[in-house]
Amino acid sequence: MATTPPPLDTREAPEALEARSTVRSLLRLWPYVRPVRARLLTAAAVAILASCVGLVIPLVLKWMVDGPIAGRDPAGVWLGALYLLLLGLAEALLFGLRRWLVARPLAGVEAGMRADLYRRLQRLPVAFHDRWPSGQLLSRGTTDLMLVRMFLAFPLTFLLVNGVTILVGVIIMLIQDWALGLVVLIPAVPVMVICVAFEKRYSKASRLAQDQVGDLTTVVEESVLGIRVVKGFGRHRSQARAFRKLSEDLRGTELRKARLLGAIMSVIVTLPELAVGTTLVWGAVRVADGDLSAGTLVAFLSTALALRWPVDSIGFLLAMSQEAATATERYFEVMDAEEEEPGPDGTRARTAPGGAGGLRFHDVTFRYPDAPSGSPPVLDRVDLHIRPGESMALVGATGSGKTTLTALVPRLHEATSGRITLDGTDITALSREELRRRVSVAFEEPTLFSATVGENVLMGAGAGAGRAELERALGVAQAGFVDALPQGTDTQVGEQGLSLSGGQRQRLALARAVVGQPEFLVLDDPLSALDVHTEAAVEAALRRVLADTTALIVAHRPSTVLLADRVALLSGGRITAVGTHHELLRGNAEYAHLMAGDPVADRPDRAHRTEQENRR
Repeated sequence: MATTPPPLDTREAPEALEARSTVRSLLRLWPYVRPVRARLLTAAAVAILASCVGLVIPLVLKWMVDGPIAGRDPAGVWLGALYLLLLGLAEALLFGLRRWLVARPLAGVEAGMRADLYRRLQRLPVAFHDRWPSGQLLSRGTTDLMLVRMFLAFPLTFLLVNGVTILVGVIIMLIQDWALGLVVLIPAVPVMVICVAFEKRYSKASRLAQDQVGDLTTVVEESVLGIRVVKGFGRHRSQARAFRKLSEDLRGTELRKARLLGAIMSVIVTLPELAVGTTLVWGAVRVADGDLSAGTLVAFLSTALALRWPVDSIGFLLAMSQEAATATERYFEVMDAEEEEPGPDGTRARTAPGGAGGLRFHDVTFRYPDAPSGSPPVLDRVDLHIRPGESMALVGATGSGKTTLTALVPRLHEATSGRITLDGTDITALSREELRRRVSVAFEEPTLFSATVGENVLMGAGAGAGRAELERALGVAQAGFVDALPQGTDTQVGEQGLSLSGGQRQRLALARAVVGQPEFLVLDDPLSALDVHTEAAVEAALRRVLADTTALIVAHRPSTVLLADRVALLSGGRITAVGTHHELLRGNAEYAHLMAGDPVADRPDRAHRTEQENRR
């Protein structure tokens, strides 16, 4: 097994958060919003019209107070009441129309973003997935996209709508009485200053909370997938403590967000209310002195009260915008990650100079991209040639780089230097689709999907594969246990295939590798979970498959090594010996220790000494 680099810490540094612009982050959503911009703009226009209709109500009240009510005209009062009813119905219908306009397109925007994220995750290299916790990726595809949709549905529209409403309302109040209007405007400056300070502090808390949700999701997912380990070792209490600790951290961050939101809401609500109260007292005095009509004061106060919700909503609209900006940043952290190069069309693949048939490693060196500076490479100038139709066993101590070497063939990782050729063609000159059609892989950890047995196996075949290919592959893998399953090959194996034993999963993974009859076969210790009798039966069937393909087989057991024509010994990241099993057994001390199951052979100091002995 190759050593993988440490997980990536996906949290942003504080200076990065400071430099981030909310508007700049949210503008990155434009490509997704552009196809539905007409409906969103129509919805915004309808909402603005609805708000303006609401601002007409105070003017009707002024007319009623100064007209029919002052003149004791019952017919005029009833007419005014009818106007108010119609205006109220119009406002409600317009807001209902706005919601209908945005519901369908925004659901489509969220679905499109989620589909793009899934496609990008499929195309990102294995090194990316080695570094990123799965919970962080899941939270970006669920919670973060929900926050983005909520922003597009509500704050995006109402920041504009409320801004226009406040502007129109202030103009109406200034026209009614400019002196009272100036009093109402006094809180505007301190409110804006407080909003700027709130935005910076809330963005940090929002990012932290969303990262903590990702961490919590990771713990839950690992606990569910590893439930056998948790129960088997009685670790449920320690897992519960870890979950409780993360939950408490998230709770603390959410409470901090609530305190910030509560502080700004108290200011946003209190200052305008004081201004309105001041205008009420001053306006009532002026009405008593005859300087102001009662209808004007009623209209002014009604307009001010109509603006209460647009003003009070500023706090949580800004909070939702900050959360959406943070969610957008987290989403594009994945979308901006460099994906695998698609490579050229396989039909134009060039032949590498000095190429040879079969599978060949030419001076291949590999170091993980995130490895510490100055650390030795996992693989160091590997030269190895597997001739056409030959099977090569790859043997080495734990951590020698065997799995990493096999991962380079289908380009799950990219070689740091050197090149790999298939029948003389550089694999980087092939498209990944063509390369992975020619090379089939069975991994050390047999991963199955929540699908039927047949679907899991045929995943390794082309589009035209059917029942005959499936039966042949199951026969090679000696997977006769499938016939005893409730629905045979149509049986659902469940998540991760955990309803099957380890040996059964391994045999299905082997069947998946051979079902497409590939030109090149890479098997990473494919028989490790099988009992002796099953292993012998699988080996007998596998020999017939290996006779028609070029294969690289990672092996630990002598029985698996005997499947191969030749054996390569990997030690310290380098190929130190190549030969038949019997040749190496007689002439290489390290290989003899490995085949004898000597635990000392796995120690780096012993491996180093035996390599020196072999060189002598």
